[in-house]
Amino acid sequence: MVPLLKNVSVLEIGAVVMGPFAGQILADLGAKVIKIETIEGDIARVSHPQGAGMGALFVNNNRNKRTISIDLKDPRGKAILHRLMARNDVLLHNMRTDAAKRLGVDFDSAKAHNPGIIHCSAIGFGQGGRYRDRPAFDDIIQAASGFAAFTGGEPHFVPTIVADKIAALYTVYGILAALVARRSGTEQAIQIEVPMFEALASFILNEHLASATFEDQGAVGYPRLQSAHRRPHRTRDGWIAALPYTGRQWQRFLAEVGKDAICAEPWFRDETARQSRIDDLYAILSDALLARTTAEWLETLSRLDIPCSQVNRIEDLLTDPHLADLDFFRTPPGYPDAIKRMLPQPIRFDGLETERDLPAPSLGADSLSVLHDLGYAPGEIDALVDADIVYAPSRTEQDAA
Repeated sequence: MVPLLKNVSVLEIGAVVMGPFAGQILADLGAKVIKIETIEGDIARVSHPQGAGMGALFVNNNRNKRTISIDLKDPRGKAILHRLMARNDVLLHNMRTDAAKRLGVDFDSAKAHNPGIIHCSAIGFGQGGRYRDRPAFDDIIQAASGFAAFTGGEPHFVPTIVADKIAALYTVYGILAALVARRSGTEQAIQIEVPMFEALASFILNEHLASATFEDQGAVGYPRLQSAHRRPHRTRDGWIAALPYTGRQWQRFLAEVGKDAICAEPWFRDETARQSRIDDLYAILSDALLARTTAEWLETLSRLDIPCSQVNRIEDLLTDPHLADLDFFRTPPGYPDAIKRMLPQPIRFDGLETERDLPAPSLGADSLSVLHDLGYAPGEIDALVDADIVYAPSRTEQDAA
């Protein structure tokens, strides 16, 4: 944890990935994040596989946070929410708009309790469009944004929660920009809306808007990225990713494989013409790579200063030597024994003292301390727990933990 945002407090009402991932990044940067969960808890807690009493998905999206488990449908639970909104700089949620209004965590409700609040809703579709009320999950956004049909042929989903995580990153920079405005003297409440659909559409079209940038009927798509030859290539004994990109890199590669005569062709010397014939160059690349082993090509391409990599499987990352050099998966002291690896915040800040990362909390782990910090008396806290308005582990459970 890097204490860059140590004077910032965030109230997160998030579930699964989009809201929690954004909240975790802010917590990794030192913000004091309190996560509100239902009495049953974030559904990610029960995701498979399980360890340390919670799902891996929850473990990897909720470190460095405190949590309180509240029944927000009860007026007494809402009263706790109102105190929390009044005392935090930021409210972040990833609920559908109607649900947020029903629970009283929409912008107008939050502003009523905190006139200077930064309110961020990470949602499926922008509220100014006709899709505004549609439910949205990662698969739905991959389909709607064009992501699932990227490669042509039969559409398929990318096997990662790409829409949620990209939208979470947009969420973080939106909140950070609002915090900068606050430090610059802006005092009024700020409303931020981060829609997954528009976020992923913008992300994809960055390079693929192409000719449509300039022409009413212009074609979309960046040809080099859409080439069928742009793929990992077979070697004599496996697979490799190799990317001659500049004209000089292609010259060095073609000379290495005895095809340097191509470098004298007029189309090769012209940057635009060369890009238009990228399939021809990729075909030469693919055929040539079959002649040597992956290890031989890694050595050769590195010598030629041509970008390259072996093709890792996900499980290969666990033993990747570069990640081992960085102690990438280190687990800080104090983590439960069941957690063997932790995913770090990948951004590095030199010149700052870091603080120990805290593991994702068990359900209701901080309910009592959060209520105490809000000014609730011991008797009031007991009454809320006894009435199931707030869930907190029993004293025996806490002692055992």
